[in-house]
Amino acid sequence: MGVNTDKNSYTILFAIAMVLVVGSLLAFTASSLKPAITENKRMEKQQNILYAMGINENEGTSREFVSTDKVGEEFSKYIKQQLVIDANGGSKEDTEAYLIDVKKEQAKAKNGGTRRLPLFVGEKDGKTFYIAPIRGKGLWDAIWAYVALDKDMVVQGTFFDHAGETPGLGANINQRFFMDDFTGEHLLSDTGVFKGIAVTKGNNDPKNLDKVDHEVDAIAGSTITGDGVSAMLKADLKLYLPYFKNLK
Repeated sequence: MGVNTDKNSYTILFAIAMVLVVGSLLAFTASSLKPAITENKRMEKQQNILYAMGINENEGTSREFVSTDKVGEEFSKYIKQQLVIDANGGSKEDTEAYLIDVKKEQAKAKNGGTRRLPLFVGEKDGKTFYIAPIRGKGLWDAIWAYVALDKDMVVQGTFFDHAGETPGLGANINQRFFMDDFTGEHLLSDTGVFKGIAVTKGNNDPKNLDKVDHEVDAIAGSTITGDGVSAMLKADLKLYLPYFKNLK
């Protein structure tokens, strides 16, 4: 006796069976790919951290990361400490600080929890770099950055990126012509007051020669993204001020 495929019960049972089969396949695929996804995230973060402190494969005006086949080795070579900073500027070593999710830490702080601040201490050519990962909001979605500082909170390099800013406009925050402008900018005033860095149209310094004005030129047509970058730099980097005061 054949199966009556016209019955509603058959349609329902078939649909349930397909959901179970497809769901099982998706779960298996996700589980199988999880180690690879985790490894890719690790390499990407390490590339970003190294890029900010000037360890990259840039040529001319191009933006090139350390290749994935050697990023682990380079990270171990140049990053001497991974730290977690507390609100009072205290620090403790954590060899997996690069795995800390800044987005989750921000949410934790908003809900009254204690936020962990990852910081990476690197050395290159006899110079010490302090690289802080930060996160903010652009026009359409999240923006983030890795900012390399010296002990006086002068920017030594940056890497910016975004989840979905407008192509050709706000999306250009991850291009060298924008990122390179931040190098040499001071976060503190002469008296040690935290000022941050504003991305502004009225900078009147197109070659960005003035490094103590706490300003860089905005990208034309990307005001809201630029405002997001300014807010992110001020809100997140200020949290590290107690640590840098303790360095002195």
